[in-house]
Formats: sequence, structure tokens, C-alpha cells
Amino acid sequence: MKILLLGEYSRLHNSLKEGLETLGHQVIIVGCGDKFKQFPVDYSIYAKICNQKGILNFLFRAIRKATTLDLEKIEKAIRFYFLIDKFKDFDHVQLINSDALETYPGLSRLLYKRLFSNIKSRSLLVCGDETPIIDYLLKNELKYSILTPYFEDPTLEKQFRYPLKYQKEAYRKTFDWLAQNCQNLITSDLDYEIPMQKMGFKTTFIPNPINTFKIEYTPFEIKDKIIIFLGINRLSYLKKGITYFEKALQQIQEKYLEKVEITITENIPYSQYITLYNKAHILLDQVYAYDQGYNALEAMAKGKVLFTGAGQDFLSHYKLEENEVCINAIPNTSDLVNKLSYLIENPEAINTIGINARKFIIKNHEYTIIAKTYSNLWEASQSA
Repeated sequence: MKILLLGEYSRLHNSLKEGLETLGHQVIIVGCGDKFKQFPVDYSIYAKICNQKGILNFLFRAIRKATTLDLEKIEKAIRFYFLIDKFKDFDHVQLINSDALETYPGLSRLLYKRLFSNIKSRSLLVCGDETPIIDYLLKNELKYSILTPYFEDPTLEKQFRYPLKYQKEAYRKTFDWLAQNCQNLITSDLDYEIPMQKMGFKTTFIPNPINTFKIEYTPFEIKDKIIIFLGINRLSYLKKGITYFEKALQQIQEKYLEKVEITITENIPYSQYITLYNKAHILLDQVYAYDQGYNALEAMAKGKVLFTGAGQDFLSHYKLEENEVCINAIPNTSDLVNKLSYLIENPEAINTIGINARKFIIKNHEYTIIAKTYSNLWEASQSA
């Protein structure tokens, strides 16, 4: 098949592409590369002109501030418009999100309609903020979620403008149109599968693909200090509950000054992020989750000990009873300190959990198996 993957936020589509190409498919990724993360794409719709340094950038920012007109969004739409004819003979298109083009919803629908007129087999991947996800989270039925800080302090509404934008009528209209015009709605982990099911959507759950051949696992010895890594993305700082990790690390630094080395980074490119976290034994991911995101899974594939979503829903879904594959991080500083302290005082547990993590990834996220699951679903929808 000739497959178009539209959008890239986490390297999910890159790993899926690698798996699909291994199976003999032809795959093209179109996207922006997600700004500072700089994920690779085959055709970029990044707003190069609007993001040039100097007088033009100043002018575009001034226009946006004075009129609310975002020329960066318009540039992305224009760039994609001139690419559409390249994909006339493709067999399937998958969108990573209803806002995969990162433009105005009305422009998105016009461009999707033009694209879909040539590609009849389509999927919408739900692997992040999305209209029904936010609809459900706003019900506040879960013990915690990415919106918990917003519920606790509604004055933070501006900081939650990105997830809350999916409540706007224009974004809702785009999602509803895609839900009607895509044969498949696919979820990538339980943080999206649970809300989609609660909101009454029929979905196909396919775990994130991880390239276990490209990501090497090397057993490590802790000869000196235990290295703890926290990578901060300011756009998701509140959603991931990073403040709990920061408070816990302050206590850990004071308690185990001679035993730990703490590395904290902020808003760095993906390639640099990977280089830094390769040295770590323990990684702190998020506290408001029920499953692991893509970066967490990559770290697990390397045998790192992850603090991330791994509660009872996760354990039950993957039938994990005895072997701990990661640490369930919850929004409680004392709990995080206790769990970190145990690992620091029992370093042999770090290696054991790391081995379990690698085995878990190979069993449940191996990229060619996941790619085959995707292609089987797409082929079935084509023949239906």
C-alpha cells in the first residue's frame, strides 16, 4: 500500500512508518515536526516564513496581537494545499489528530475534503487532546486527569487553552466531520481509549509502535550515583503534573546528596533530549496518566525505570501481576519521594525493573507487529 501519515507529535508516526516499510509498504509523513522537538517528516508544512527571525517575525506577531489573525496557521494551510496533488494515488491516509494540519479548523476541513476526494480509505488516530477526550475529562469523573490542575484552579484557563480549544464549535465540527468520514477511529493508549469508550465511540485500540531494533537495551551497573532525569516541556508542564516531580526531587536531593545526580532539561530538541536521558537510570514522565506516552515507552525499551501512569487499569489491561515494568506515579509528593527513596536504597531493583520494562515493550509494542495490526485494519476497511 501507499500510505500517507499526516501529522507528527511524538515520533509515533515515524516508528509506524519504519514498521510499515519493513513490511513492504510505501509511506510518506507530512507535518510540522512539532516545533522545538524537530521530528523528521518527508514533506514539511512548517511555517518557515512566519518563523523567520527579524522584522518579518515581529510584523507577523504584531498582526496576530492586533487582529488575532494567525498567519502561521494560514502559511501551514497554504503549504499543505500545494502538496495535496502529490497524494492522488495513495491507498490510505491516517491523521494523527483532527488538528493534524495545525491550521484553522475551517481551513482544515476544506483541505481534508480535497485530500479525501482522492483517498477513500482513512483513519483518525486519537493519541492526544481531542474533542471527545476533553468532553469526558470535563465531567471530572476520574480520580485525576490532565485537567486536574484546571479544576483545582480555574484561573489557569489560559494555560489550558490548547486542550480546551477542542471545546470550541469549530474544532468540534471538524472532529465530527472526520468521525463520519474516516472508517477507523484508533486509540493508542488507555488515556484515550477509556474516555472514547465512555463517550460512546467505537474505537480500535492499537498500542504505540516502538522500534526495538533501533532502540538498544544495554544492562547497566550503578557504579557511582543514581542518575534521575526530568525533561520539561513548558506547554505540557501543568498537564503532566511536573510540579510534583520538582518538589519530590528537592527532597531527594537533600536526602541523598551523595547518592544521586539529578538532570533537568527544558524545551530541547528530541535528538538532544534522547542523548541526555540515555545516561539516566530513572526517568520522571507524568503523574496524571493511566498509561504510558510515546517517550515513556522509548525509555522503557532502553531499560530505564519510568515514573508514569501504571495503575490498576494498566495492570489489568496488560495482565501484569508480578513483574513490575514501571513505577505508577500519582499526584502525591510524599508517594513519589517514598518510591524514589526505595529505588535509591535498593539499586538492584532498578536493573530488575529495567529488564522487565524491555520485555514488556517487546511483547506489547514491537513496531513491526503493531504496523501489521494497522495495515490489517486498513485493508479490512478497504474491502468492507
